[in-house]
Amino acid sequence: MLNSLLRLSAAGPIIHITSEPLFKFHGITITNSILFSWVCSVVITLLLVGVALLARARPRGGFIQYVEIVTDFIVDLVESALGDREKALYYAPYFVSMFFFIVFNNLFGLLPGVGEALTYHSLPLFRAFTADLNGTLAVAVVAMGLVEYFAMRESGPLNHLKHFFNGSFKNPMTWLLGFFEIFSELTRVISLALRLFLNIAIGEIIIAVFAYLGHVVAPITALPFVILEIFVCLLQAYIFVMLTVMYLSVAIHHEDTPEGITHPESLAPREKSHTRSSA
Repeated sequence: MLNSLLRLSAAGPIIHITSEPLFKFHGITITNSILFSWVCSVVITLLLVGVALLARARPRGGFIQYVEIVTDFIVDLVESALGDREKALYYAPYFVSMFFFIVFNNLFGLLPGVGEALTYHSLPLFRAFTADLNGTLAVAVVAMGLVEYFAMRESGPLNHLKHFFNGSFKNPMTWLLGFFEIFSELTRVISLALRLFLNIAIGEIIIAVFAYLGHVVAPITALPFVILEIFVCLLQAYIFVMLTVMYLSVAIHHEDTPEGITHPESLAPREKSHTRSSA
């Protein structure tokens, strides 16, 4: 995007709200936002795998240290929401991966080459994945799908279903309120997707507008808003993960869930050790 700050148009700033189709792959249309997400996914995977290989017991400096700080922060966030350190360590990798995927897609959208700088058949080659509503909707669907899956693992499918239909099934209000609760779960998907999309897309629009107004000094006029957008990128990734963690906490802490239940992998060793001690 930063390269495109110097590209001026007599009719006004160049603004793209939707992604553009580039080519078809086995009958599937590949847009510039999908292509950008693939590139980001490869880069993110290489970075985090490298961090995992270089990480040691001692704190290290540089990028590794920041990854460790963010990871510890998310583990503490999950622990405070779920009230269990063991569960936090079990679920944290999913939320850490979610955070880095979102934040890097946000930040990489500000790099040179994203936007009008590189074109393919007169279309932008790359577009920030989180500036595309389809992209944020896909991330939100995956996030809420994980929440529902984890909730069913914690309390079982039937108990989780009873969480929505809390009351006598002979009462029509139980069914009405139950379907309303299920509908509210779907609105959370839309809420997560729209919040992330609007904040990133509006940031791009503001940068493009002030770059156009600055003309030859576009980098100077747009620089304050680029810095602000970096802060917004980090904040929106945190808000997305924080809300998802809160939704998981609400889903697994309800009246029908027995106290102390945890994921099956951690239950099995405890049951075996208890049997030995009793014997």
